[in-house]
Amino acid sequence: MDFELTEEQKLLRSTVRSFAEEEIRPTMKEFDKKEEFPVEITKKMFDLGLFGIFVPEEYGGSGLDYLSYVIVVEELARVNASCAATVAAGNSLGIGPIYYFGTKEQKQKYLPPLCSDKKLWGFGLTEPDAGSDASNTKTTGLIKDERIILNGAKIFITNASSPLTLGSTVQFKSGVKDNGKKELSCALVLNNTDGFTQKTMKNKMVWRSSNTAELYFQDCTVPQENLLGKKGDGLKIMLSTLDRGRLSIAAMGLGGAQGAYEAALRYSKQRVQFGVPISTMPVNAFKLAEMATRIEAARSLLYRTCWELDNNKPFAEHAAMSKLYCADVMRYCANEGVQLHGGYGLMEEFDAAMFFRDQKLLDIGEGTSEIQRMVISRHIGCYDLAGGA
Repeated sequence: MDFELTEEQKLLRSTVRSFAEEEIRPTMKEFDKKEEFPVEITKKMFDLGLFGIFVPEEYGGSGLDYLSYVIVVEELARVNASCAATVAAGNSLGIGPIYYFGTKEQKQKYLPPLCSDKKLWGFGLTEPDAGSDASNTKTTGLIKDERIILNGAKIFITNASSPLTLGSTVQFKSGVKDNGKKELSCALVLNNTDGFTQKTMKNKMVWRSSNTAELYFQDCTVPQENLLGKKGDGLKIMLSTLDRGRLSIAAMGLGGAQGAYEAALRYSKQRVQFGVPISTMPVNAFKLAEMATRIEAARSLLYRTCWELDNNKPFAEHAAMSKLYCADVMRYCANEGVQLHGGYGLMEEFDAAMFFRDQKLLDIGEGTSEIQRMVISRHIGCYDLAGGA
C-alpha cells in the first residue's frame, strides 16, 4: 500500500494549517467565550474552497477526493473544533445528502450556493425523542396537492440558524408501511419558508462558537419538488449520510488529539519542576509517547477508510471504527494533556481546557460511541440491531 499523500494533498494540508494558525487561533478564544458564530472567518473558509470539496466543479465544488476533505477537517480541528464542525457539517451533512441523492435540478439549484456562495445548510434528523433511534421521527409531512405540509420539531441541528444558513434537509413521517412501521421521507426546506422557525441554542459546553439550532414546523408548506429522493427513502438517505459523516467526525477527533498532544508537548518542555523540564521525567515522557502512538494508529485507520470510500469499496464498518477510535484517542490525549498541565490545565486561557471540553461531543454526535459499537458488532456478525445479540 502507498501511504504517501499526493503533492496536492500535502499543499492542501499546509494551506489549511497556515490558515488555521493565522486566521483562527488569534480569535478563537474570544468567539468561544461569547458563544458567537464567526461569520467572517467562515466566509474566508468559503473563499479558501473548504466547502464542496468532494463536489464536482460543475456544481461549484473543488472536485477533490474524500481524503482531501478529511485532511481539511483534521487541520481545522487541530486548532479549533467549532470552525472544524462548521466545515464538517457543511460538507457531510449539508451538501452530502443533496449531492448524493438530489435530482439534477435540485443539485443545480442548491449546490452552487452551498459550495461557493457562502451559504450553509442543516441536517434535520435529531428530535427530542429521536436521537440514537433515528427512525423514531415524530415530525410529520402530509403530501397533498403537490405540496408537503410539515409539523414538528428538530433539535441539536448544526449550521441551521446561522446568519449564513439557507435551509435544511428535514426527515419526516410521510405515512405508514404495510408492516406497520413508519414511512420516512426527506424534504429540502428554505429558512424563509412560512411556518418554519429556527432558534439558536446557547449555553453549550462544547463547540461554543459553532451554530446549533432547534427547528420548528407549524403547517410549513413546501412544493413536492422539494422531496429529496423518493417517498419512503428518508431513513436510507439519513443513514447513508451518517456513514460518510462519521469520517469527518473521526477527523475532528484526530485533529483534536493532535492539537491536545502538541499543546501538552510544548508545555511540558517549558514547565520546570525539580530543576528539569517535566518532559524529561519518564512518567510524563511515557504519556506523550503513548499519545503520539495512538494518534498515528488513528490516522492510519481513518485514512485507510477514506481510501476505501474514494475507491468505491465497502467502508461503513471502518467508518464506525474510525469514528469510535478517533473519539477515544482524543479523549485520552485531552485528558492526559490536562494532567500534564496540572492546575493550569483547568484554566480556560490554556488550550488544554478547550480540547478537554470539546472532545465530549465526539462521544455523542453523529452516533454515540455505544451506537458505533453496535454497528461494528453487526458488521462482524454478532449483533442484530433489530433483534439484539
